[in-house]
Amino acid sequence: MTSVAPPPRLVELAHAYGVATEYWDWVGQHVTVSAEAIRAVLTALGVEAGDDDAVEAALVDVEVAPWRRTLPATVVAREGWTPWVHVHVPAGASVTLEVVLEDGSTRSVPQVERWVEPRDIDGRSVREATFELPGDLPLGWHRLVASGDRAPVDPTTTEATLIITPQRLALPPALAEGRAVGLQTQLYQVRSEESWGIGDLRDLADLATWAAAAHDADFVLINPLHAAEPVTPVEPSPYLPTTRRFVSPLYLRVEDIPELARLEHAAHRRVLGLAATARRLNSADRIDRNAAWPLKQEALRLVFDAGVTGQRETSFAQFCAREGDGLTTFATWCALAEAKGLPWTDWPAELHDPAGAAVTAFRDAHADEVDFHRWLQWLLEQQLAATQHEAKAAGMSLGVVQDLAVGVHPVGADAWGLGDALARGVTVGAPPDQFNQLGQDWSQPPWRPDRLAELGYAPFRDMVRTVLRDSGGIRVDHVIGLFRLWWIPSGGTPAGGTYVHYDHEALIGILVLEAQRAGAVVIGEDLGVVAPENRDYMLERGLLGTSILWFEWEGDRPKPPEHYRDLCLSTVTTHDLPPSAGYLSLAHVDIRESLGLLTRPVEEERAQELASIAKLKDACVERGLLAPGADTEEVIEALHRWMAQTPSRMLAVSLADVVGDLRAVNQPGTNDEYPNWRVPLAGPDGQPLSLEEVKGAEQAGPLFAALRGEPRDT
Repeated sequence: MTSVAPPPRLVELAHAYGVATEYWDWVGQHVTVSAEAIRAVLTALGVEAGDDDAVEAALVDVEVAPWRRTLPATVVAREGWTPWVHVHVPAGASVTLEVVLEDGSTRSVPQVERWVEPRDIDGRSVREATFELPGDLPLGWHRLVASGDRAPVDPTTTEATLIITPQRLALPPALAEGRAVGLQTQLYQVRSEESWGIGDLRDLADLATWAAAAHDADFVLINPLHAAEPVTPVEPSPYLPTTRRFVSPLYLRVEDIPELARLEHAAHRRVLGLAATARRLNSADRIDRNAAWPLKQEALRLVFDAGVTGQRETSFAQFCAREGDGLTTFATWCALAEAKGLPWTDWPAELHDPAGAAVTAFRDAHADEVDFHRWLQWLLEQQLAATQHEAKAAGMSLGVVQDLAVGVHPVGADAWGLGDALARGVTVGAPPDQFNQLGQDWSQPPWRPDRLAELGYAPFRDMVRTVLRDSGGIRVDHVIGLFRLWWIPSGGTPAGGTYVHYDHEALIGILVLEAQRAGAVVIGEDLGVVAPENRDYMLERGLLGTSILWFEWEGDRPKPPEHYRDLCLSTVTTHDLPPSAGYLSLAHVDIRESLGLLTRPVEEERAQELASIAKLKDACVERGLLAPGADTEEVIEALHRWMAQTPSRMLAVSLADVVGDLRAVNQPGTNDEYPNWRVPLAGPDGQPLSLEEVKGAEQAGPLFAALRGEPRDT
């Protein structure tokens, strides 16, 4: 597939902003991006490029932009590096540069003897002074401050963020010394008899304790816990949250809140009644967030009204102070959503600005409602900490590993609160590939690379810190998005987009810095079309990759387990495929056929998938892992024994495989055409299973033993 090449000057402008003008697709064909797509993406980056004159003007602007600033917006360097920093000042002016470390101390920065011819910028003569950062600066978030004897080129840019990151993320002891074997699951699916219609943090603690105590599991990897809307309808996808910084209160266990004991008799009885109603949802064949949330929300408000006292009141105040404006903005959006409805784009125009007078007045008038949503986040932090503590106490070396979604809802809390840090007029997705041959549109606004730098990467840092807090690791969904993201112009198809490149040294450096401070492992989900140099870079920085058995091939044969990566989380399946039993029965083909997602005849698709499965079975037979003619359970066990022969530092078994579930939780490329993220955990008969029943699953022992390469029971 090709298109008419865009004009050379438009190509030059696109490259200046990291916008790809060509790429190679999943079948190795060269694709030229259309001029229309390039112009649309540049517009989303705030660049006027509608005609040739605009392109010429934009090229001039991008070339002189650094000279219009005193300091660059952000400087990111690794520990031990000595990068140069260019400072722009009026010609003839002197200038000094110092580092203000995060502990408040200061360090002077020496100037380098380097002559650069002054330039005429907007009618002024401007010179460039060069400074070299010391190589012994400590890790952390610091500030660069420039000062001189004359008015600066731009007084608003005399300070810049300086981030010093580790060369490489140190592995936690469990991985540095060997291998970690764990469990992966979608938490909302794991409903116990005490759940309120959806798996919660108490269920997670109990699941982790069981997996550790009964099967020596080192970790449990779960779906993103990011917050959804505070009002119905609640978005079911954990990968399309309203914000990635804060957590969904749907995962709270009301009975674990200490203030519940302070309720008066009538209020306590009401909470018990709400719990009884919610528990009737546990047997339903769909996760009904729209039914569960109003019940839990009412109970939480009753507990909130009881108030907090003593040390807990102090703890809540400290939490609010630490989380600062970001928490207040999110809580205000939640209160506005309850008062005005959603989407926020339908609110009066004066409420579209989080810093505006109208929003401030609303927040002051509804302080109690804003406090309620801040209180929910405080409770979530406490229950997450307790969950991680219980997991580690039960014997897990890593504990809970959380997931970070690619992006956020286009009209969610972050889209309101983060302003132009997110691009408008485009969405994030993926180009066509083997499993999604029409491409994917995830309906999410991407970060603007330029605005992230202007903001000192604070929104990205704050988001990462929340996910890493009280967890043993973070799985970054579509980690290649930290290198480049597929931007799709609004109104276009996924195939009509292009890649936009990010400063991966900054983004991954921040991820490594925050993970090292948290003592956590970072797993990058690097599936799909990935440039080899991206994986090399991840390895260099100490990030684990991701390998899925069904995707790992060498030519027309399954990749031998010995050829898998060492620094990797390897699993048989993933949440974007059916569980192993469903995959073996071609459920993934059936779903795509029924939804019209195939681009070739279904007979051809089935034949190819059956041939691939047969090759994998034959390879297991060759290794003595499987007997010819084995049944489905035996095949699944053999596939996990195959994974045990890889060198991968992390291996995980899906809870869906443990219980013999058949149904996929998600079909990429669909929304309501398939009940994505609403399918509860079920057995082979399709009947929902409780957590109590999960603990008795007969396949748990054999599958964990298979992952460890332990001998079969005789």
